[in-house]
Amino acid sequence: MTSDAEALRRRAETARRLRAGVGVLSSVTLQRLEAQLPWYRSMSSSDRSWVGLLAQSGISSFVDWYRKPDTNLRVVADIFKTAPRDLIRAISLQQTLQLLKIVVEVVEERVPDIARPVEQPALREAVLIYSREIAFAAADVYARAAEARGNWDARLEAMVVDALVRGDSVDELASRTAAFGWQSEGPVCVIVGRAPQRSAKKGLDGIRRKAGRWADDALVGIHDNRLFIVLGGVTELDDAVEDLSDCFGPSEVIVGPAVPGLAEAATSAKAAIRALKAATARPDSPRPVKADDLLPERALSGDRSALTELIERFYEPLTSGTGQLLKTVSAYVEFGSSLEATAKALSVHPNTVRYRLRKIADAIGLDPTTSRDAFVIHIALVYGRLSEDGVLSNSDKSQRDRSSVH
Repeated sequence: MTSDAEALRRRAETARRLRAGVGVLSSVTLQRLEAQLPWYRSMSSSDRSWVGLLAQSGISSFVDWYRKPDTNLRVVADIFKTAPRDLIRAISLQQTLQLLKIVVEVVEERVPDIARPVEQPALREAVLIYSREIAFAAADVYARAAEARGNWDARLEAMVVDALVRGDSVDELASRTAAFGWQSEGPVCVIVGRAPQRSAKKGLDGIRRKAGRWADDALVGIHDNRLFIVLGGVTELDDAVEDLSDCFGPSEVIVGPAVPGLAEAATSAKAAIRALKAATARPDSPRPVKADDLLPERALSGDRSALTELIERFYEPLTSGTGQLLKTVSAYVEFGSSLEATAKALSVHPNTVRYRLRKIADAIGLDPTTSRDAFVIHIALVYGRLSEDGVLSNSDKSQRDRSSVH
């Protein structure tokens, strides 16, 4: 029976042979990487150099551990500490395991050349044990990196939502979203409503996954008890909003207007936020409801952008030409949507009033014969007249001027 001392002597001899063969093992490993791994061949020279050093470090660390088997195997995690953090982004965990597989294969193939026959089974077993520990260490490194990246992404996401609420400029918001990694080039809209009553982190993770099924990119965040969902590149927006409405707490769910990209999303968020504040003035509003469908309520609550939009979309088109459309709709809403009273006031036939009402609907997209559209038109008429008569404040006028420029 071989004594412990003899076994240690033979192990030390094998360790010396391993140490002497590190250069050959490393060289063969790099050649094998070049031949078998397309992703390695496509890497930059600096990244390939770091991958090569990582492989060599793994071999050298195995030799040191084999020479001193009592060494704590957890120290193998130190192998990954020598590589730059960007390397973890350059190669995936799967690619790292492919690298490890090749290193193990090379070492196993060289076992007959390194160890005496009596030591070969122990060396092969040691290679398997060590490779298993390296795999666990690699998985731990990538898991920690993913967790740190997730925390960082969550902070960036919160910063972007804060920027939307503040109404940051396009340039400022673009820089934040570039850091977040937003990739969608499609239209963007912001959905705002009350935050749900649930665990914030767990709730947001589920909402984020749900939003991601509808959009190319999505941002989710809570600010002042309001839930914000930012969708980019959605092809079926109405269906998406209807599905995501369940993610919000009770009360209204507002859909901001679509904007060209995330850098302009503050415009959509601003409209949605103001519509949410004004939505109580329309208790029978649908859920969800578009911010543009609450223009009268927003204007009455002091939203100057809504006031401007009301005038430009629904008042100014009626003032063109002879002004007959404006006179007709003014009389129609004034006389409680009565065709006969309107016709009598204008000294025309009721059919003429019907014809003009159809032209009004074509011109502004609102049907004066429906109660809601008639209300919107009525408020637009009020603000339009006040604007023309100079009753609106200078700040209101300057706001309109800036809006028309943009």
